[in-house]
Amino acid sequence: MINRAVLIVLDSVGVGELPDAADYGDRGSNTVKNIYNSIDNFSLPNLEKLGLLNINGFEDLKKSDEFSSTVAKCNEKSKGKDTTTGHWEISGLILDNPFPTYPNGFPQDFINEFEKKAGRKTIGNYPASGTEIIKELGKEHVETGKLIVYTSADSVFQIAAHEEVVPLNELYDICRIAREMLQGEHGVGRVIARPFTGSEGNYSRTENRKDFSLVPPKDTLLDYVKGSDMEVYAIGKIEDIFVNKGITRSNHTHNNEEGIEATIEAIKEDFKGLIFTNLVDFDMVYGHRNNVQGYADALKYFDEKLPEIIDNLKEDDVLIITADHGCDPTTASTDHSREYIPLIFYGNSIKKNNNLGILGTYATIGKTILEMLKIENKIQGESVLGNIVI
Repeated sequence: MINRAVLIVLDSVGVGELPDAADYGDRGSNTVKNIYNSIDNFSLPNLEKLGLLNINGFEDLKKSDEFSSTVAKCNEKSKGKDTTTGHWEISGLILDNPFPTYPNGFPQDFINEFEKKAGRKTIGNYPASGTEIIKELGKEHVETGKLIVYTSADSVFQIAAHEEVVPLNELYDICRIAREMLQGEHGVGRVIARPFTGSEGNYSRTENRKDFSLVPPKDTLLDYVKGSDMEVYAIGKIEDIFVNKGITRSNHTHNNEEGIEATIEAIKEDFKGLIFTNLVDFDMVYGHRNNVQGYADALKYFDEKLPEIIDNLKEDDVLIITADHGCDPTTASTDHSREYIPLIFYGNSIKKNNNLGILGTYATIGKTILEMLKIENKIQGESVLGNIVI
């Protein structure tokens, strides 16, 4: 009997380029393997015991044929390589059309209308690294109060502002204005508030980032669990990604440490349903900044906390560890990478030493969870429950 799924998304921890990675400029990306190969004597002993390196593609790194879970890697069926697309597909919503991207910035007529509604002028409006653009434009922003707007290879409209120039509540309200405007053909996956503090030459982004996603157009894993009178406990930025749709409770943690502790505390509680956690630091703090050592250290920190997560699991819990895309810090790109995601199922009822190979879609995860919880549903994907339970 399985009464609860504990689904942890290691944001951007991809496990190798997808067949169409070259179309996205991501040939050679493999977030996990390239970190192993870049750091001397790097290891993740607890994830390796679960079977991380038994996933297809890691044969040259594999230490043992014995592992304590069922593993696989999943192909992304949706087009794109962003957070919203990845999480929605995990939850059973495969996008037929990718979210729009803006390699040349947003159209000037949109910017003009946005400035009118926001009550502030803008600067920027081009793809950039978030840390670099505040170095470039921070001084002008502080002196003029103009909003720094920018995008990336992902479908995002980002607004950076100094917290002492644009108070957080105003910045969030401005993002809500942008979100209302960015619908239809300009329906980007996320509008993101990017507050920062400090002085020229020493600006730093704060943990008060907030994402404003599109509302999922169909019911997802979360809606079906909630609709069955079970708990859907969202930890990290999950509530932003799903715009609170299908969520019964949330804890908007700001970093990996907070997210891991909140997940452990949630596991200790006694309820049926889903704990859905996103650990954001791999991507936001290290991947986008090509900080290989920082990324490696963050993986080791999660690995060190994994025994505590496992020790608190209840008899009828299943732990599921996965990702939502890649963000290989060893490549020249600072953007997400189009990669397979890892999939690890662990629990008392789950087969050990079991490798399912390559699965056709991230949506396998949501479909399998719903079958575990015996919830009828219409989400996309195929369950592999029959292949993983003892």
